[in-house]
Amino acid sequence: MELVWLEDFSALAEYGSFVRAAEARHVTQPAFSRRVRSLENWMGVELFVRTPQGATLTEAGRQILPSAQEAARRLYRMRSEAQEVAGMAAKTLQFAATHSLSFTFFPRWLRSAENGAPIDAVRLHSDSMAVCEQMLIHGQVQFLLCHRHPDVPPLLAPNQFIGKKVGEDVLVPLASASAQFGTSPETLPYLAYTHESGLGRIVSHRLHGKADYLHLKPLFSSHLAAVLMSMALESKGVAWLPKSLTEQEMADGRLVRALDESWDIALEIHLTRPTAPISPSAEEFWAKLGE
Repeated sequence: MELVWLEDFSALAEYGSFVRAAEARHVTQPAFSRRVRSLENWMGVELFVRTPQGATLTEAGRQILPSAQEAARRLYRMRSEAQEVAGMAAKTLQFAATHSLSFTFFPRWLRSAENGAPIDAVRLHSDSMAVCEQMLIHGQVQFLLCHRHPDVPPLLAPNQFIGKKVGEDVLVPLASASAQFGTSPETLPYLAYTHESGLGRIVSHRLHGKADYLHLKPLFSSHLAAVLMSMALESKGVAWLPKSLTEQEMADGRLVRALDESWDIALEIHLTRPTAPISPSAEEFWAKLGE
């Protein structure tokens, strides 16, 4: 048994695709497939039903998924505890945060969270929502900082993770002030988020059944809000962008509204952690957030 097998198992269960799961795990698809097969051989049962459309969990796979995820978290937690005892990682807080929040919100928020009592050490991992969720599931970080919307539930199991609201934001449909999209609404180019993006899940929910009404024409996609902002600044289309990321560009008049305020999407910023115990320093930090 290898730890990476458990992590691969969890990733394939989430993505339902060997190609996408291998990309998320930063490994080639053949190597990823071999590791999943090794886990199945070790278990002695098939964990996935493989079809041309992808992979779905068997009944055995569904049964052991929560235990496999908890086992991975325990192993990482055991390593952290050993390092703390040895003084190697004492009091280091491990965060995973989506790119858009890493750029602007996280530094300001962390300063306010310290509240006059400086934190000894912080390690920030910045990536897509999908990768950040996997890092939290596997116990590689103690906290996940991300955007949330009340109508779009997180993919994390609610009985295994808890969260606190630590801020607010809003997605605004923006375009370059110099953009010329023509007079016909059918030509409105749309800059979209990919499936790895948490903001993409939220925007997709808001636009469900309404994209045709807005005559949006998807031309470009990325999981990075910063990339979509750059494309919008280059007059390439309309993008729903976090206000926290675009305040300066809006104040300068380089980005302007493409649609009225009824198309804004109010967001909450949440900090999420496992319900299982985390390191003493992380527990102390979590407790102070409620004060």
